[in-house]
Amino acid sequence: MRCQSVLKWLVPIIIVLALIAAVAGLWPDEGQPYTLSNFRGEEVTINARGLYHWDTVSSAAQAQANDLATLVLGIPLLTISFWLAFRGSLRARLVLTGTLGFFLYTYTTMSFGAAYNPFFLVYVALFSLSLFAFILCMMAFDLETLPQHFSDRLPRRGIARLLFFAAAFLAFAWLGRIIPTITGDQIPTLENTTTMFIQVMDLGLIVPLCVLGGLLLLRRSPWGYLLASVGLIKFLTMGIAVSLMALNMARIGVPISIVEVVVFPSIALANLVMTGLLLKNIKE
Repeated sequence: MRCQSVLKWLVPIIIVLALIAAVAGLWPDEGQPYTLSNFRGEEVTINARGLYHWDTVSSAAQAQANDLATLVLGIPLLTISFWLAFRGSLRARLVLTGTLGFFLYTYTTMSFGAAYNPFFLVYVALFSLSLFAFILCMMAFDLETLPQHFSDRLPRRGIARLLFFAAAFLAFAWLGRIIPTITGDQIPTLENTTTMFIQVMDLGLIVPLCVLGGLLLLRRSPWGYLLASVGLIKFLTMGIAVSLMALNMARIGVPISIVEVVVFPSIALANLVMTGLLLKNIKE
């Protein structure tokens, strides 16, 4: 695996820092949430406890669900795929790359979205380390020979359709919230943020990744196999994380939508099936 000497340093550091950050975020603490008006005049409830003291109750519930997903899914997946990748497994290299995409997405959102707390530099370090580790993993694939490792029985059309559906779902969901704020006086619910940074990442990165990966996969392009693999694993981890967010928000009484209860778990399940078929149809 090319660039392995650098990745042998980067990935273990990511694992250790993510473990520390996730445990700190889930560490129980006492406090009494309180309500105030933000600068837009919205009534928001501040969490007032633990690491996410200055986040809203809703934001803190989502951050802690992400911490749980990192702890029980992200770190084990990163650790196992890292170990197997350096033993020569192509399947593990694809899983490693996709999992690093999950860490990059997670700690980009924490760096820009979480209210400032003592772990700010840890989030920035995880964002930077995940970014460069992800780039190095992408560069390590031999694109000329990559398609030869995939069986002809790979359900390329099924994978492409799933990626297109995920892209369309995110696009329509977020544009449905954004467009009314452009054409009228409606203001989006931002709570303790100043802009829709999650929507920036989803519309600017994830949606194009899924569309491009699906189209190139249908054309049997080497980049299609790579981008589709990364996209499947990204949506698998994202679907599980958002599902946990919905459960945690419901647990503390924060209103949730049918989308969070039904659609994201369904996307996660579909991606789990397609990821299994993808890995099954790889010839090492």
